Amino acid sequence: MKHTLPPELLYPHLVHEYYVTRVRAVSAARRQRLQALRTRADAESYVREVRRKILAMFAPAPSRGPLNLRSTGVLERGAYRVEKFLFDSRPGYVVTANCYVPAGAPPEGGFPCVLVICGHSENGKAYTEYQGLAQALARQGFVALITDPVGQGERLQCEHGHDTPITNSCDEHNMQGKQLALAGEFFGTWRAWDDQRALDILLARPDIDRDRVGVTGVSGGGTLTTYVHALDSRPTMTATACFLTTYRHNLENELPCDSEQIPPGILAAGLDQADFIIARAPRPVLLLTQRQDFFDPRGLDEAHDEIQRVYELLGAGGCVELFMGEHRHGYYQDTREAMYQFFGKHAAVAVTGREPRLTLELDAALWAAPQGQVRRVRGNRLLYQHAAAAAQAVVAPRRPPSRPALVRKVAALLELPPRTGTPHYRVLRSTGDNDCTHYYSTFWAFAVETEPGIQAIFQVWDPQNPMTASQTRLAFPMVEAMDLYLPHLSSRADVLGDEVPARPPLLYSLDVRGMGKTQALTCKSYDFLDGYGHDYMYASHGLMLNESYLGRRVHDVLSTLDLLQAQGTRRVHLIGRGLGALLATYAGLLHPLVKQVTLKNPLLSYEELTQVPLADWPLSFLPWGVLKSFDLPDCYRALQAKGLRLLQPWDARFRPWRADTLRAHLKALGLPARLVRRG
Repeated sequence: MKHTLPPELLYPHLVHEYYVTRVRAVSAARRQRLQALRTRADAESYVREVRRKILAMFAPAPSRGPLNLRSTGVLERGAYRVEKFLFDSRPGYVVTANCYVPAGAPPEGGFPCVLVICGHSENGKAYTEYQGLAQALARQGFVALITDPVGQGERLQCEHGHDTPITNSCDEHNMQGKQLALAGEFFGTWRAWDDQRALDILLARPDIDRDRVGVTGVSGGGTLTTYVHALDSRPTMTATACFLTTYRHNLENELPCDSEQIPPGILAAGLDQADFIIARAPRPVLLLTQRQDFFDPRGLDEAHDEIQRVYELLGAGGCVELFMGEHRHGYYQDTREAMYQFFGKHAAVAVTGREPRLTLELDAALWAAPQGQVRRVRGNRLLYQHAAAAAQAVVAPRRPPSRPALVRKVAALLELPPRTGTPHYRVLRSTGDNDCTHYYSTFWAFAVETEPGIQAIFQVWDPQNPMTASQTRLAFPMVEAMDLYLPHLSSRADVLGDEVPARPPLLYSLDVRGMGKTQALTCKSYDFLDGYGHDYMYASHGLMLNESYLGRRVHDVLSTLDLLQAQGTRRVHLIGRGLGALLATYAGLLHPLVKQVTLKNPLLSYEELTQVPLADWPLSFLPWGVLKSFDLPDCYRALQAKGLRLLQPWDARFRPWRADTLRAHLKALGLPARLVRRG
């Protein structure tokens, strides 16, 4: 029985192994740096450096505006009470919270306290594990404050599962993250700021001891626990669960992470997840995990050894503890009990060896907002509305750049690698998977080596030359002029689906890295546009390396154009569709070989993706902070000199613009309506 890949695929792990190689190199260099630490002064210097770099990644922090704290109810439960309230972490950005307070008068100096940060539960702070551990802390003498993360519990920002790409909190986070990214803002900063403002509220209480302040969370809450630990000087003890590993293990294991879990530039800075803990050494810290966790425990072992080494050089080796349970991902009772013991020891509180008997509340009993949603709170603005305002703030002072200035801005933003010499190419065997009844019944393929470990697949589509699958074309095309097609997702799908605007006698197309014949078979999904799939994961690692994944794809096009030029081509008509239209836009601006540009189903502006609740265009095609420098209309105006045509533009959801709204939209963008023509 034959076992074959889908006919589309040729190198399904090419991009994955490229990034594994890159991240392993960063890890190896960092390991050498840590091994070179020999003295207390070395360790102190490293801690200061790490803290400075992390603070810079999360900058700028917003101003500490009015919290607008308002109480919405109290649940009296005998041994403790639950205070329900709302606050604004930013103006018009409402956070829902529950505070679990032990019964009776506080001890001299005040209660010790813990900020509890939720993981990815759909019902947020009401989730069984989270309300349970907050209640258990209160029963043992701690004030425990817990809030809903954005996109969870009472803070849903959009409808889930109703003709939307949003089905859970992870989808929400990634949607919100890419919209903020267009204005150069990191979603993790928004998440961490919510928790730092929650600390403001907790530490303003008169019944709190500010010298005994803990932070804990699991999974996504473990992520934010490590961030708050690194960013804030006020906690005195930290317990992070089921998050800490290494970026290398996550990548090798094909594990995409949420938008807040991919700090831009973290790998370029030579840092890893352990450095978030090291940044506040020697603060006492408990590292918690489960042996069956999908965040690889081997990575936690490595992180623990690195943290322990720095702490020992600081004379505080006993301040780092590690606990590994036997379960799958989650804050199970054994890990919660380890956390109670740890906080009890460092807060000088006698805690019970076993978790107290708990009485769990229904979700509605814990609601702080009307009908359990901040959308019903007067004055609240949803995150996409804040993203829209952030985009407008950076767009307003911007002026249209001259063409030379635009070219410089585009090249800088795409972080293009150097191109040296004519790229090598490989002649590929025909896979014989074409439809012989189609107009383009035959094709040949060549692999253009654009970077070490990366190949773009150049294809020739011929209606005149039938051939068998065993035949191979050996000569790379040498033609004076050609139409070069850049597809939406793959050449094969577009050509056989008759998406190409015209049918030249010979059609040439290019699948850049991670698309078409090199699309990955990783992350459990073959869907290129999966918001939590392989394309998203590689874009994430590009961001962490301070490298634009889009820029690398544009580099593939530019390198192929270099090869064509070396082979004697003097004129290229670049045709792009959908995502390929973005590649064609930038390559058309940057390469002199391109004399004409046609874009089918193009996006008309990046800003419009920030002005709507949902945008389907993937992170991999959205340059970080692009709106600070330029927008697509600037590129389209510059490309008019190359006979630019726009055919059937798409909106934020990959849908054609309605004719009655398109003209007004073009006018608002400053684009002449004559650019848009019928296909």
